[in-house]
Amino acid sequence: MVQKICFVTIGATASFDQLLQAVLSGEFFQALEALKYTHLLLQYGKSGKRFLEELGNTNRHGIEISGFDFNTKGLGQEMWSTKAAKDRAEGVVVSHAGSGSILDALRIRVPLIVVPNTSLLHNHQVELAEELSKQGYLVHGHVDDLPSALRDSEAHRKKLQAWPPNSHGADPSGRGLAGVMDEEMGFYD
Repeated sequence: MVQKICFVTIGATASFDQLLQAVLSGEFFQALEALKYTHLLLQYGKSGKRFLEELGNTNRHGIEISGFDFNTKGLGQEMWSTKAAKDRAEGVVVSHAGSGSILDALRIRVPLIVVPNTSLLHNHQVELAEELSKQGYLVHGHVDDLPSALRDSEAHRKKLQAWPPNSHGADPSGRGLAGVMDEEMGFYD
C-alpha cells in the first residue's frame, strides 16, 4: 500500500495546543481520509503527548497516528517523509509559523500549510504566513478550519513555487541559508 503522510510540527519553544487539538479533531481526520492520507505524524513538543494519550487509539479513519516531543537532529527526516517516493505519495507539512520550520519545508519543496499561533505576544507569524501565501509558496491555515487548508494544499501542490526566490537571476541555493539571506539583503557576489 502506498503511504501518504501528513507531518505536523508545533515547534520547539512554545506550546501550540490549539493546533494539536485541530489536527486530532474528527473533521481533520475525515479530510485526511477523503484525500487518501495513511499516516499522521506529530511533533507535539513539551506538553503535547497528553493529546495522543487522550486519543487512546493510534488509528482513526484508517490513518495511523504517531508522534514525538522533539528531535535534537532537526525535523528534516520527518519533512522528507512527506515527499513522493516509490512507496509514498506526496503528503503535506502542517507547521506553526516559525521561520526556521517554514524555510526547512520550503527548501524541501513539499506542500506546506502554515498555521500562526495567534496567542503569542508580538506575533509576527500572521504577517509571514499571509505574505508567503500571497506569493504562492504555502497555504495559510487557521486552527478553526484546517480541513479547508488541507484541501487547498492539494490544489496548491500543482503550482508550488520554488524556494528560494531570486530577484537578480543568480541561484543562491547552493550556499544554503547564507545564500538566501544574502539574496534577501541585497548582497551579491
